[in-house]
Amino acid sequence: MSPQIRLVTGDWATLGGHAARVRVDVFVREQGIPRELEWDEWDARSLHCVAYLGDEPIATGRLLPDAHIGRMAVLAVHRRSGVGGRILQALIGAARERGDPRVELSAQSYVVAFYERHGFVCVGAPYDEVGIAHQRMELRLRDARA
Repeated sequence: MSPQIRLVTGDWATLGGHAARVRVDVFVREQGIPRELEWDEWDARSLHCVAYLGDEPIATGRLLPDAHIGRMAVLAVHRRSGVGGRILQALIGAARERGDPRVELSAQSYVVAFYERHGFVCVGAPYDEVGIAHQRMELRLRDARA
């Protein structure tokens, strides 16, 4: 019987080591982003979600206090398995639970369609971030008049 994928949410002190492993594999090794640009002060202030296959971390993402979702990363071998969508939905659910009216993110251009399938819409023009084309996107969680 193959192990089930499970999601765990928590703080950086609890999940940081496993989230960092995934982020280094994806952002630093695969995409060539300098290691020093991967870490910031927001890790300690954010809600993190890590997906595990057995005991191995395979995907991660974070929700910042200002309702930005970021550092979404899935190990290459697990892409297109649905695990990225599960992480995204967990972070959206956490934002909804705490009353955020919307969530935003900065998507690498090649995954804009993934976020659109989850209800996000593009805002503004594409731009460059760390040498990679990005697109600002948002998802309204509740009507602003509510």
